Amino acid sequence: MLPDAVYRDLLSTLFTMTMPIIGFGILYFVVGVLIYRKWQDGVILGLIVAAVLVTAARIVLIARFRRAGGVRQNIELLHRWERKYILLTCLFALLLAGLNVRALMTHQPLIHIATLSLVFTFGAGIVSRNASRPLLCILSLGCCVLPTAFAMMLHAASKYDEPLHGEFFAFEALLLLVVAAMSLSSVRHLFHAAVEHLTMKHDLAQLARFDPLTGLANRLMLREAFQTNRLIARADDRLAIHYLDLDGFKSINDRYGHPAGDKMLVEVARRLRSIVRVDDVICRLGGDEFILLQSAVQHHDQAQLLARRVIKQLSEPYLIDDIEMQISVSVGIAMAPDFGEDLERLMACADAALYRSKVRGKAQVHFCEATDDRDAAKAVA
Repeated sequence: MLPDAVYRDLLSTLFTMTMPIIGFGILYFVVGVLIYRKWQDGVILGLIVAAVLVTAARIVLIARFRRAGGVRQNIELLHRWERKYILLTCLFALLLAGLNVRALMTHQPLIHIATLSLVFTFGAGIVSRNASRPLLCILSLGCCVLPTAFAMMLHAASKYDEPLHGEFFAFEALLLLVVAAMSLSSVRHLFHAAVEHLTMKHDLAQLARFDPLTGLANRLMLREAFQTNRLIARADDRLAIHYLDLDGFKSINDRYGHPAGDKMLVEVARRLRSIVRVDDVICRLGGDEFILLQSAVQHHDQAQLLARRVIKQLSEPYLIDDIEMQISVSVGIAMAPDFGEDLERLMACADAALYRSKVRGKAQVHFCEATDDRDAAKAVA
């Protein structure tokens, strides 16, 4: 089982193979046509037509995958796309094996060289480009190599007036199997290296963008989310910046210790997640300060309603280490673009509104006013 983010990255490589698929389809077509011109064999013609159709289907599958949203789709859908990709790849591998089986029914060394070269080229491409999905490599190589090796063994057993004919073909069949086994061993190493690299990359990205204690966004993630929301916002949409500060949290830390305080912060984060929408972002600035980025706000009342829900939920009792504890939260709100579109200035404005909430009794919510905005502009200047 792989983390979803790692699986998406590994799968994405499969659907960047348009040019290699077209290129190998052309190679198959050229070799097949040359054999057909020499033999005028209906089976070869059928294999050529089937290979062209399967190649076209593989290209169409990649195009449809991209149009459907690529790796941004949910995991279950991605599994379905991968199964379709594997099916078509294995079907093409069987057609490649079919070309070799048909060629090995005769004693035509040049044709044998051409068709067998396709097998080695196909195997090299599978290993170098698809090692991220080991099952695909195993199945496609098996579909291609095993029938070809079996046909070579049968060819080795046939009677032909040439010294060591059978021995050389038997050795070549064994060589093909050994190379396939070595290729799959390489796939295993490449896959584990890719998983380790991608897991580390996503872990570092997680650390860079998320608070390690609560799992909430940090300042970097907040800034990215703010910019993204401003880019996709409709003309009449506003963003509400809620600045939250926990009331009474310091006394919890002083009385029960930092471990209890950390557990409370984790519970606060859980409650905040249960309140907001999927498109909203919760950020922990540090200590007991949080920012809630509320998107697609049409009216101030929507922001105030969310702030009231936050105050109500976070003011409910907490059971930490079997001890009931109580805190509340004060909220200051700044609206964008009402007070500009600079995040730091909006946060400073919301912080000023938060200060008024604390001064006027705590567990309050206040909106940024013109005087707050002037003070914020001076603070960030």
